[in-house]
Amino acid sequence: MRDQSYIVIMAGGVGSRFWPYSKHSKPKQFLDVLGTGRSLLQMTYDRFREIASPDHFYVVTNQSYVDLVKEQLPELKENQILSEPLRKNTATCLAYAAYKIAAFDPNATLIVAPADHLILQENRFLQTIHVAVEAAKVPKRLLTIGITPNRPETGYGYIQFIESSTASDLALKVKTFTEKPSVKLAQTFLESGDFVWNSGIFVWKVGSLITAFQEHMPDLADVFEEGKLHFGQASEQEFIFKAYSTVKNISIDYGIMEKSNDVYVVLGDFGWSDIGSWQSLHEIRTKDDKNNVVEANALLFDTENCFIKTDSDKLVVVQGLENFLINESDNVLLICKLDAENKFRDFVASAKKKGEDFV
Repeated sequence: MRDQSYIVIMAGGVGSRFWPYSKHSKPKQFLDVLGTGRSLLQMTYDRFREIASPDHFYVVTNQSYVDLVKEQLPELKENQILSEPLRKNTATCLAYAAYKIAAFDPNATLIVAPADHLILQENRFLQTIHVAVEAAKVPKRLLTIGITPNRPETGYGYIQFIESSTASDLALKVKTFTEKPSVKLAQTFLESGDFVWNSGIFVWKVGSLITAFQEHMPDLADVFEEGKLHFGQASEQEFIFKAYSTVKNISIDYGIMEKSNDVYVVLGDFGWSDIGSWQSLHEIRTKDDKNNVVEANALLFDTENCFIKTDSDKLVVVQGLENFLINESDNVLLICKLDAENKFRDFVASAKKKGEDFV
């Protein structure tokens, strides 16, 4: 069977750090966050259409969002949308995709990407993916794309790699992989210059990933191995519900990447952002001369480094603020520090107690 690349898009997150613009009913991957006329999910699909035809795409999402995926990506058939009954993190998400694709194409190459990333230089991005696809042909190799960090971000994984002795080796062996370090440790990584961010974009042969599951997450591997009898059958969803009820909630980073000795990184420089928070969106949006992002009918006085976004024509007058977010979305008005992303879980939890329509 010929070598083929399949695009696996992870689109099941709730985007809580973008609340209240992003809500459980329609999280950020389904929103036109950048004002392009296409949602983040659609932009991700468009980007990878340069690599694969529509029949080689799979979107893994929560069962609540299946209809949104169908609406936004009508090119996909129903069996290309993998419906998760429970949120069990990325290891389970990728096991579902890997074991399902391996059932009919055991030689497949998987290119895995979150649905909510921004890529500014798409040609350079596709060149990087091509390098990773070639490097992933080596048995057992697990490839990730590394990005040079510009701040001590605690929400990303950090990769320390071993410098290659030859300039021709574009896939570098990973020395350490640290997921979501403390602020102090992230600052140390940044200052050392020896670490890159894990972009969350992965490339691997499906057999290499399944081997890694068998070695490092055997319980999960045993569960999904039984899926061969059910994938593509009427019993698939019943099997998946049972499987998701059994396995642990764990990320691919903790479950595989930190444990494996077969992880390699390809360095990428293509204008990447995971758009994971209001602050990261602020960094990439057009700003006024006071470093404010204004997407509202607003008057600003003595105000710097703020993000003001509303969904109405209501006049917003702001005076004397620095490093604040003001967002009005539907029936929620949020005013908080722009860098308070670690508080958003508390905001959402408290709003949920007020009523489901707030979240």
